[in-house]
Amino acid sequence: MSAKQAIDLKKTAIDWLGITPFLLFAVMFLIAPTLYLVTGAFVNPAGEFTFENIAGLFTDKILASYWISIKVSLASSIGGALIGFALAWAVVLGGLPSWIRSSLLTFSGVASNFAGVPLAFAFLATLGRTGLVTMILNNWFGINLYATGFNLLSFVGLTLTYMYFQIPLMVLIITPALDGLKKEWREAAEILGATNGQYWTKVALPILFPSILGTTLLLFANAFGAIATAYSLTGSTFNIVPIQLYAQIRGDVLHNPNLGYALALGMIVITGISNLIYIWLRMRAERWQK
Repeated sequence: MSAKQAIDLKKTAIDWLGITPFLLFAVMFLIAPTLYLVTGAFVNPAGEFTFENIAGLFTDKILASYWISIKVSLASSIGGALIGFALAWAVVLGGLPSWIRSSLLTFSGVASNFAGVPLAFAFLATLGRTGLVTMILNNWFGINLYATGFNLLSFVGLTLTYMYFQIPLMVLIITPALDGLKKEWREAAEILGATNGQYWTKVALPILFPSILGTTLLLFANAFGAIATAYSLTGSTFNIVPIQLYAQIRGDVLHNPNLGYALALGMIVITGISNLIYIWLRMRAERWQK
């Protein structure tokens, strides 16, 4: 072995040594649990191979849980994408002071990770039956929010709660895409006589569309797998899939771990498809913006 080959081998070993902790973490906390869930979905409590758990996914109750989760995820992802895109556009292309952009991005970085019990408590303290905003509307403006049919512990309430972390996540992801719009494209469009509306409909939005759609799919996957916020907010009264999964694996009444593994497998399939499409769209968007 030559000296150069020895140096290259040593460099390769050092490179692999650097990535080893990540690989170990991925195997222990992502790959191994996923394989365990997939295996458990196809066996019964006695350890025998069966399709009974997969067939159980098509019962009315579980299908209803999937449908509710899909509706909440779609509503919160679309709402978060629209509002988040508007905020990102305002700070990137709207001519606002630079300090607003930095403040918004800082807040978005914090808010996108604010979930679980603290987020549920914050919404209960704000929009619950005795929440701050509820009482202000009632005492100052004579508006009884709950008399209008609003209920925080419902589809609308859970969607609003999810949008709290969906909107800032959209801002963080779509801002680089907006930054990637080159000034030359607008200048070329203006030279050719295009109006501002034509520039956006014919140039900017077609280029941004893969990023917007991909991020919306990422938001969908993000909401579909959330459980801590929903469980803390609604308990077991709102049967989205993650709560149904929790009931099957840990509950005292609906204790069927293998059916729970099948539920988890269904969630993995749905979120996996969403993430794969997001990755494909992101690669396409990056190719346009190079």
